[in-house]
Amino acid sequence: MNATQNHIVMQVRSLGIAFGGLRAVDDVSFDVEKHRITTVIGPNGAGKSTLFNLISGALRPHMGQVLIEGVDMTGLPPERSKAAGLSRSFQITNLFPELTVSENLRLAAQVLEPMSRAFLPLSRSPRARAKTEEMLERFRLGRRRDELAGNLSHGDQRRLEIAVCLASEPKILLLDEPTQGMSHADTADTAQLVRSLTEDVSVLLIEHDIGLVMELSDHVVVMHQGRKLAEGPPKTVRADPAVQAAYFGHA
Repeated sequence: MNATQNHIVMQVRSLGIAFGGLRAVDDVSFDVEKHRITTVIGPNGAGKSTLFNLISGALRPHMGQVLIEGVDMTGLPPERSKAAGLSRSFQITNLFPELTVSENLRLAAQVLEPMSRAFLPLSRSPRARAKTEEMLERFRLGRRRDELAGNLSHGDQRRLEIAVCLASEPKILLLDEPTQGMSHADTADTAQLVRSLTEDVSVLLIEHDIGLVMELSDHVVVMHQGRKLAEGPPKTVRADPAVQAAYFGHA
């Protein structure tokens, strides 16, 4: 393995799926580098969420491969991908609304315990408890630890969902529009938070806020009609005439 491959945590190779005659994702390839933010952008219907479903195992591709640290994870179910170090958030908040903030986190962190502790009470899971406390502090949710997740504000729910994803100590974090529906202040807060996550994980992001994308991303992949249109550093991608025509609506 050469020096370039050493800093790649995930490889997407010629990934594709069709629904009837529609090629929702068509021959898409790119790399995700360790401890960096790679963002997928494109107009509505470009295939971004379908691409995430293929990568995470929610859909089985008709062609191509997904490799995590060189291991082929193509088409494996989400629980196998999670065990390999991939964790995902969704456009719609995916929490247990009738459980408290701390209970949501402790359930996610329970995966860190050995199988011999799998059926023990959470109170007897020291590593899961420690991770829960760490996430509460890091994500500034300590004051809300005993509140039901369903009662949190939208911004706090999104922050909790990212914390839940991170509680399992993944290698790669897939975030699907983490700032959707947020106020300007919450969006700025979340952007700062996502940037800080790269100390621990590699981030693959879908985001519509182009200003945020340009500020936050290390590498940008542009999709259009299911295919990869361009990729590269944010400034290079934004200056690409094909991207300007397809995404920004002008040549």
